[in-house]
Amino acid sequence: MAAHVVIVGGGFAGAGVARRLERLAPDARITLVSPDDHVLYLPLLPQVAAGVIPPRAATIALARRLRRTRTLPGRAVGVDPAARRVLVRTITGTREDLSYDHLVLAPGSVTKVMDIPGLREYGRGVKTLAEAAFLRDHVLEQLELAAATTDAAERERRCRFVVVGGGYAGVETAASLQLMTRALARRTRGLDPDLVRWHVVQHAPELMPGLGQRLSEDTHRVLTDRGVVVDLGTSLTGADDGSVTLSDGRRLETATLIWTAGVAPNPLMSRLDLPSTHGALDVGADLAAADHPEITALGDAASVPDLTNPGHTCPPTAQHATRQAPVAAANVAAALAGRPTSDYRHRDLGLVVDLGGTDAVAKPFGIDLAGLPAQVVTRGYHLWALRAPDAVARVATNWALHGVGGNNAVRLGFFTDTSGRLAEFEHTDDYLTPAEVRAG
Repeated sequence: MAAHVVIVGGGFAGAGVARRLERLAPDARITLVSPDDHVLYLPLLPQVAAGVIPPRAATIALARRLRRTRTLPGRAVGVDPAARRVLVRTITGTREDLSYDHLVLAPGSVTKVMDIPGLREYGRGVKTLAEAAFLRDHVLEQLELAAATTDAAERERRCRFVVVGGGYAGVETAASLQLMTRALARRTRGLDPDLVRWHVVQHAPELMPGLGQRLSEDTHRVLTDRGVVVDLGTSLTGADDGSVTLSDGRRLETATLIWTAGVAPNPLMSRLDLPSTHGALDVGADLAAADHPEITALGDAASVPDLTNPGHTCPPTAQHATRQAPVAAANVAAALAGRPTSDYRHRDLGLVVDLGGTDAVAKPFGIDLAGLPAQVVTRGYHLWALRAPDAVARVATNWALHGVGGNNAVRLGFFTDTSGRLAEFEHTDDYLTPAEVRAG
């Protein structure tokens, strides 16, 4: 009977493994478990939230990438390594048990939530397509309500937006949405554009420390020149339905708290009864789990040794997830055929940060760039990384349309009865303990 390979996760890592396995292991049965029918390009989510591109433009349909892989629309909520069994809860709520000969774990990451009063109830993320679309509707709604009210205090509260987290996601989200809200306020009768205030709260002494001091300072200058308030060395200590409290004692009246202060591996990984580090499954340089060579893990959910930087692990970035996929697929095919596996070794391509308009900062191959040159590199990198002609065409076309016509500020209205809580959109409460999995 043909070997059965189960792949958990339909992102660039999981879908990349499936696509290559179709060619490298033609006799294997392949099942891909994913709650979504598409690959999501996470770096473009801030632009989805800001309406620069529509939600569909940040996706690639799995059906266009995979030919003979069976896709199971659901979420893997538990794994029993001893029995080689995966427990799946489908999108209709039914349960399906999958047995496997080889398991590939690439479920990605979720928003890292800290034990801060009010955060789970009032914090909103930008980690999924639904969260980005919800956030856009929410922000537009606040401006509409601000323009309609006669209460000056309420208008000011609805026009203040607080982003906690000065990393790449937080900076891009604040930068993109600030441009959108400022432009919309200029076109809205009864709304003073100067009332629209964006705050970036960052616990570290600089923005995006991984980019280096120069580019961090360039980013800080771009934001402050636009009127964004950047609070460095500051953290969130509490939130309620009308305000946030910061570590310096300030209380900011706001109806919008956007939480982007880090990511954590998918909760599935810490419930496997296998060695993990900070929730990420420990694997070797060949991406195989210790004592379980039939389990491969990659992407944000795996703790992969960085062979180019001994003593460290690969950071949870889309770049690594994409580039680990070919190695993982080759190693799974080799393991099924009884051949030796190879190690993952990378060359860092650098980092890119889109600040909206013609503003960006980038560090390709260690070279610091800012402004328009950085924007050219940034957008060129995103088009290259999409690796699908239809997606490239959609994104490039929408960039051009946005550049010519500006933002079409229209609420979609799909999330009227949705709370927007992180756990609701990211399903972090769905996963089972090992005992619950074994109990069936």
